[in-house]
Amino acid sequence: MMSKVKTKNPPILLTKKSASLYWWNNQLFVPIQTVAKLFSPSWLACIPLTAIIVVLWNSAAMAQAYEPPKTVEELRIVLDTIFLFVASILVIFMNAGFAMLETGFCRQKNAVNILAKNLIVFALATIAYWAIGYGLMYGQGGPIIGLQGFFFGGDATPYGDANYPQAVPASISFLFQAAFAGTAATIVSGAVAERIRFDSFLIFSLLLVGVSYAVTGHWVWDADGWLFKMGFKDFAGSTVVHSVGGWAALVGAALLGPREGKYRDGRINAIPGHNMSIATLGCLILWICWFGFNGGSTLSANANVPYIAVTTNLAAAAGACTATATSWIRDGKPDLSMIINGILAGLVGVTAGCANVGYIGALAIGAIAGVIVVFAVSFFDKIKIDDPVGATSVHLCCGVWGTLAAAIFDNTGTVSIVTQIIGILAIGGFTVGFSFVAWLALKATVGLRVELEEELRGLDIGEHGMEAYSGFVKESDVLFGGAAGGISGSREYSERE
Repeated sequence: MMSKVKTKNPPILLTKKSASLYWWNNQLFVPIQTVAKLFSPSWLACIPLTAIIVVLWNSAAMAQAYEPPKTVEELRIVLDTIFLFVASILVIFMNAGFAMLETGFCRQKNAVNILAKNLIVFALATIAYWAIGYGLMYGQGGPIIGLQGFFFGGDATPYGDANYPQAVPASISFLFQAAFAGTAATIVSGAVAERIRFDSFLIFSLLLVGVSYAVTGHWVWDADGWLFKMGFKDFAGSTVVHSVGGWAALVGAALLGPREGKYRDGRINAIPGHNMSIATLGCLILWICWFGFNGGSTLSANANVPYIAVTTNLAAAAGACTATATSWIRDGKPDLSMIINGILAGLVGVTAGCANVGYIGALAIGAIAGVIVVFAVSFFDKIKIDDPVGATSVHLCCGVWGTLAAAIFDNTGTVSIVTQIIGILAIGGFTVGFSFVAWLALKATVGLRVELEEELRGLDIGEHGMEAYSGFVKESDVLFGGAAGGISGSREYSERE
């Protein structure tokens, strides 16, 4: 088919292809041609696709139950919602930090087991908290537990809150709190690593998040809670999250007993981690995500968030410095594992008071926490409680210190140290009692500890039937016939294997 193009020259007959090229070469399209040359054909093809997506996305958004904000107040609520969403993502990403940290601190033969625990525990914690925990923690009820809002369905009314657009949607509040609940369960994982049965750990995590954590959380963070009414202050969870996880971890580690070869002939045998690189990466992930943990606890995008970010960062830095100095002076060399745990100690310590202590106070809290964690690790070793990653030292000891420090360094004049002590003892006593019963029940039914042969061979093979580093050969594999598994200072155990 031919088309005719009218020009000043005699008519020229053009094909469709040449006609389109003629129009494209017109001077009017020179700017477009210049821009187009900067992109590949694949990028240019994305332009109409992007336009379609934007149109469909806008149509889908308009079809949802929530309408765009119509007032300044509604816009503020939307911004608070987005802020909480970002904070929730950061707290959830802490699971990656814990997974890397714990895996690096433990032996390569148990890497898959630790990674699997950290991954599945958040999934289980989310379900348990959705079904039971959120209702017990925030549902309207009494001073001890909530009695409404089980199997969260998106309605804020059972929790005594307003629905959108009067307040942020209940769904984002639930997501943020579920992320915190998962953190408490993950703390336990490191303290019982390398010898606990996979199924027992998962069952305990369900009970901890669904019941124990939710009950004590109700006491502190719900307006009906008895500790809340007393004036107990724990802004982001030094006790509610970290000490609760630490107490549960301590009981579990004590009932499990130490790893084979850890304590022998009156000596403490070091069992070094297999990959300090990923342990360091895990620490840095946690440090970054803690800004969501503490900053997000404002529950709104306000001017206090950057203040909290600074107190959080100062405490972490101070903890790193004092833990490094303490271990250096005591042992003669700076220990990387102590630098890592010093950072975490400072973060845990400032979590309770990050919103109500000054910058100097935050430095002091972190600095003292860094010293505490070094001596706490030694203390637990002396009483033969084996904690491969120092979870009890970091989360329990520094969580208790941080809760007291929220009163000692308080710059608002509203925090009583007596009330803080009452809260620490009450929450600690309940968590220890609950954990003791739960661990003993599991020991009597499912069983807690893997068999000796499985422990020596590694939980990756025994529990999961796979290896994290399949095909890689370590020096210890050559020296000890591929069965050493990294037990430091105890060749006899390697040969027995």
